[in-house]
Amino acid sequence: MAKKAFITGITGQDGSYLTEHLLDLGYEVYGLVRRNSVTENQQSRIQNLMNNVNLTYGDMLDQGSIDKLLKKVNPDEIYNLAAQSHVRVSYDIPQFTVQTNSIGVLNLLESAKIHCPDSKIYQASSSEMFGNSRDSDGMQRETTPMHPVSPYGCAKLFSYCIMRNYRKAFNLFASNGILFNHESPRRGSNFVTTKIIKNAVLISKGKVKNLELGNLDSKRDWGHSKDYVKAMHLILNHSKPDDFVISTGETNSIRDLCRIVFSKLNLNYEDYVKVNPKFVRPEELTYLCGDSSKSKKILGWKPEYSFENLIDEMLEHFLKHY
Repeated sequence: MAKKAFITGITGQDGSYLTEHLLDLGYEVYGLVRRNSVTENQQSRIQNLMNNVNLTYGDMLDQGSIDKLLKKVNPDEIYNLAAQSHVRVSYDIPQFTVQTNSIGVLNLLESAKIHCPDSKIYQASSSEMFGNSRDSDGMQRETTPMHPVSPYGCAKLFSYCIMRNYRKAFNLFASNGILFNHESPRRGSNFVTTKIIKNAVLISKGKVKNLELGNLDSKRDWGHSKDYVKAMHLILNHSKPDDFVISTGETNSIRDLCRIVFSKLNLNYEDYVKVNPKFVRPEELTYLCGDSSKSKKILGWKPEYSFENLIDEMLEHFLKHY
């Protein structure tokens, strides 16, 4: 009998790649969809999968809808990818961010505890939980102290902790994937990687004159979503629940990203990129670089995409699109 997976946030970047991966592995896939008035746009990432997935409307803040779905599906694996996922926007809507990213996770755990206590539960935790904390070698790993510097990071830290609490208090198979930044052609256009690559292509075609960004010297550890969803599956199929950092171990600045992308289009980023203070966070996270040694050793996971491969794939996507 095929395993059953339940995915919240199934229509997002990670949700779509995870769905494809699980279907390839022979899973039955069920997804929770938050209603949007423009359904066509909302489900565009999984449009080609619609005949192979079971979608139901619901909301992480609606305990009843989660209860009903988990009781009905009784999944083997639960992947919680639902979130208000934009860090900068979390300063504009902090209450909604905290409710969705924290209380939503608690609702899911309570439902699982009651209706499907044997399900394995994955929580999409984030490198934003570390804030500007790092170890002496300049890296962040599972043991690095966590001091988040945004409402998003604070909410994710609560969810990370409540997963660990329910794991120990109620013996749930509850695991955290501490994922560093991961991108793809399916990333939303208001995230900095897509914003840079998309607008660089538009500039190269004469459709846009310049690009406004925030802090160009922030450094991030960027991987590919397709690699990272495979890690999610490995985490839930490990012999015991645990917490794992998923990262490339390579860091680049936003300035580096601009320079590489524009140079591939035979342009000098300095001629087009402007700093606008409105895109600077009230408290800046300056540096992220993850050590995924534990994931590589225990799970056998390793990324297939390099930073350069990721940029090339995203560039190719937008060059074709425009």
